[in-house]
Amino acid sequence: MSKTQPKPPVNPLLQQKRRISPGIVIVVVVVLAIIAAVGVDYWRKHSKVEVTTSGRPEPAVITGPGTSGKGVTVGKAGAKSHIDLYLDFRCPHCADFEEESGPTIDKLVEDGTATLTYWPLAFVSPDDSPRLANAFSAAAANGKALSYADGIYGDFSKAWTTDQLIDLGKQLGIDDQKFEAAVNDNSYKGWLDTIAQAANDRKVEGTPTVFVNDKMLSGDQLTPEGLEKAVGATN
Repeated sequence: MSKTQPKPPVNPLLQQKRRISPGIVIVVVVVLAIIAAVGVDYWRKHSKVEVTTSGRPEPAVITGPGTSGKGVTVGKAGAKSHIDLYLDFRCPHCADFEEESGPTIDKLVEDGTATLTYWPLAFVSPDDSPRLANAFSAAAANGKALSYADGIYGDFSKAWTTDQLIDLGKQLGIDDQKFEAAVNDNSYKGWLDTIAQAANDRKVEGTPTVFVNDKMLSGDQLTPEGLEKAVGATN
């Protein structure tokens, strides 16, 4: 018979290797993901509102919010062309469109080539889209349609809580109780419902949707070049 060899003595000063359970790894990863998500959500809701001026002049408001079925129109009265912009302030495609083509539209409005009508809709988020549309409307009533829209899209990752929306208005020079009350009380809800109905009647099914002189542009026309060509073709 062979004798069993004795086990070598264990040195208590040397740390023994231990296998980490896959289950523990998964739990740690999930916990870290939750912590990160909570941190991002907190930042979105509490980050400071900072307005960086684009240098674009604020166009005059020709038709303010409140007229049933009529959007907010800005620009110079008598312009030969008219642009209708159907947008959702929680729509990432609208944010991309604003970044790429917003300056072109603003230039056409500034030089008197076209007027612009904003049609704020609520396709993306049933909770947030109406809040932001209402705040935009309150800002437009104070003559700050373009700069307020720029502010929201300029920091699209922000949650845009009610406090942040009010702060944005203050940073743009809107610092009165009527504006704050309109944001808090969702004062333009009834009017926004008529905007939604008007968009539906016009067969608008998504955002951004753009019309130039009552002709809907195709997706490949939603570029600076496409907009300039569409406006030029009607002048």
